[in-house]
Amino acid sequence: MGFLIRLAITAIALWVTTLVVPGVDVSGRTGTNTALTLLAVALIFGVVNAVLKPVIKVVGCVFYLLTLGLIALVVNALLFLLTDWIARGLDLPFRVAGFWAAFWGAIVMTVVTWLISVVVPDRLERR
Repeated sequence: MGFLIRLAITAIALWVTTLVVPGVDVSGRTGTNTALTLLAVALIFGVVNAVLKPVIKVVGCVFYLLTLGLIALVVNALLFLLTDWIARGLDLPFRVAGFWAAFWGAIVMTVVTWLISVVVPDRLERR
């Protein structure tokens, strides 16, 4: 259940990002197609972050220390671009128009995901 909640939160954050950041676009033919595309891209984004981000943090630990963590903004943008590349390979109607769109898109995604996560719990509490 927690996985589905996280997926929905990421998809909503991705949708907000497409509304706020120029250059990040999802263009489904119908509302259902757009929603399914957002869910698929959210899944890709989650897998990319879960697999690559820990490896990048370990390998690039020195860069994180030297830049006081600011390199994380660049890493997030590059992971967002990788998500776009994978989505294009799967023929999903999701596009990111370059590094700066990915940079701002990753920031908006992080902030919106965090805001939603504060309100919506990861797990339902058992009573």
